[in-house]
Amino acid sequence: MAVINGKVAAQPLEPETVEQARERVARERREAEAFAARYGLEFVDLTRFRIENDLFRRIPFELMLRYGFIPEEQLDGRISVVMADPSDVLKIDEMEMLLGQPIEAKVGVRSAIEEILQKSESAQRVLDEASEDFRIQLVQEDEEGEEVLSIDRISADTSPIIKLVDSTMFNAIQRRASDIHIETRDTEVIIKYRIDGVLYQAMEPIDKRHHQTIISRLKVMSELDIAEKRIPQDGRFKLRLKGRTIDFRVSIMPSVHGEDCVIRILDKESMSEEFKNLRLDILGFDEETLRKLRKFIREPYGMVLVTGPTGSGKTTTLYACLAEIQSSEDKIITIEDPVEYQLRGITQIPVNEKKGLTFSRGLRSILRHDPDKIMVGEIRDADTAQIAIQSALTGHLVFTTVHANNVVDVLGRFLNMNVDLYNFVSALNCVLAQRLVRKICKHCQRPAMASRQLLEESGLDPGVYSGHTFYEGAGCIECNGTGFHGRLAVSELLDLSDHIRELILDRRPASEIKRAAKEEGMTFLRESALEMVLRGVTTLREINKVTFVD
Repeated sequence: MAVINGKVAAQPLEPETVEQARERVARERREAEAFAARYGLEFVDLTRFRIENDLFRRIPFELMLRYGFIPEEQLDGRISVVMADPSDVLKIDEMEMLLGQPIEAKVGVRSAIEEILQKSESAQRVLDEASEDFRIQLVQEDEEGEEVLSIDRISADTSPIIKLVDSTMFNAIQRRASDIHIETRDTEVIIKYRIDGVLYQAMEPIDKRHHQTIISRLKVMSELDIAEKRIPQDGRFKLRLKGRTIDFRVSIMPSVHGEDCVIRILDKESMSEEFKNLRLDILGFDEETLRKLRKFIREPYGMVLVTGPTGSGKTTTLYACLAEIQSSEDKIITIEDPVEYQLRGITQIPVNEKKGLTFSRGLRSILRHDPDKIMVGEIRDADTAQIAIQSALTGHLVFTTVHANNVVDVLGRFLNMNVDLYNFVSALNCVLAQRLVRKICKHCQRPAMASRQLLEESGLDPGVYSGHTFYEGAGCIECNGTGFHGRLAVSELLDLSDHIRELILDRRPASEIKRAAKEEGMTFLRESALEMVLRGVTTLREINKVTFVD
């Protein structure tokens, strides 16, 4: 045990196991219930606690943080609050004086109160206060290098521009955002977060006259040219948060009203933890698709092709495939643009077109390194397609992606690249098409009825489904009021059977290939999506956004 300045320094604690965490939560709850019973107070179960946003915003956040309480309800002439220890009379007196009204105290679990303060509106409150200060005062940006983000540091920062930018990024990470969009309008600046693939406005619009200072601060952090405003610029920077380093990629682009900025958040260390347990069965595939896909990724050679639009989770699916088949006996090499997440035990090569390292050139080099399995991030041109097909035909298992709308469109895409049709069909093991749909938040899921109009728009017979119970999210702390939390894949898998291969080689119409695939048991994207709705995983409106109504 170390002693520093006469004080005993705390030793780093071992991370809790899931079982230990459950035991701790159960113990804390029992203690809080016993405390409430001893003092004759009401115990509040915070696992299903719903915050009144208006009441929450009226009370200074620093006050809640200092005294460790959550406002529950505004009653007639008094306010009810939930706190861990309401027995401290002096503390209650101070709170009543600061709040200007009597308090009705209730008991809650301390760790749950702290978690709600962190999760709910804490970062949003700091963000709102930062933007308020920023509208009043404007200061010159100041480069501070790599900074450590925390609510305490952001609250204490005296520079409004740094406070605004830092709190925007802190808030985005708290809300699981993948991107931050800073959009310039004629009179205002709008900041949005992309959460689960959908954009949400982060705060009230900011006055246009502060726009250039925000962009300048981001340019300084990303080591870009502040004076250059006429051409696009790309950069990156890192920040530390809760002991881990988070990468931010910045893209600045001139528009009619000024420069727009998009910041991609790459939380590699957090994702690396998730990727340790990444398997195909957590991505949302149905049992039959999962069974077939697992068979194809364990073939000795051939090509496994994943298709879908940008942001449909293709790379994550390929990572999950590699994670399932990885072993010390095989050499796996990937070439990606860029390598966003690093996988232990796999050689990963980033494309660098400025230096001449393209997909095709990198793939040629990979083949000289005696790999067993290869992942090509994307097939963009005929040269890469030819080498990938040859690799699959010469004893390698090749995983790759291509942009196409469904499994049949992929065939036309390759034919337009002038590849040899016979070689392509011979190399191909299967084609997987996928989309991502948002999952209904488990914490606020509730039954809902679909209107006749929505059923008709979704291609469902109102006579059959008018009485069916669908589900939706009401909106809560966990999902930031959106009703959705996380995403799952909906998919269709084309098995290249002998009959399907013959149809493709005979250049039969797409409709005929689809019909044959259906007869062989293929589930199409729309059917897969509808099944998820009927199981209560997602909503009709959500699947209508990503799949075509038949």
